[in-house]
Amino acid sequence: MSKLLNQLGLATRAGKLVTGDELVLKAIRSSEAKLVIVAGDASSNTRKKFRDKCATYKVPLMIGFDRERLGTSVGRPERVVLALTDQGFADMIAKEIVKTSEVEYIE
Repeated sequence: MSKLLNQLGLATRAGKLVTGDELVLKAIRSSEAKLVIVAGDASSNTRKKFRDKCATYKVPLMIGFDRERLGTSVGRPERVVLALTDQGFADMIAKEIVKTSEVEYIE
């Protein structure tokens, strides 16, 4: 498991990560979300919805990994979308994103 996925687990334990469509959308709208991560195997409709919402609210978006690996990293079953609500964790993970080849889209 990559260092980035381990950091997602750390953010979860610190209470600085939300998962699930509705909670993530709420975090984006309220400007709580500092970085949104969508699984690479999410439906094209889901990817488009979060790409558009993040662009509107100027929240960085990353598409990568698969739903199983994202879920495992945060200690839950498959997860399609995650949002980091702490700028420190978002910055730490953004630095790791540059180093990994498993991310297909960063905005």
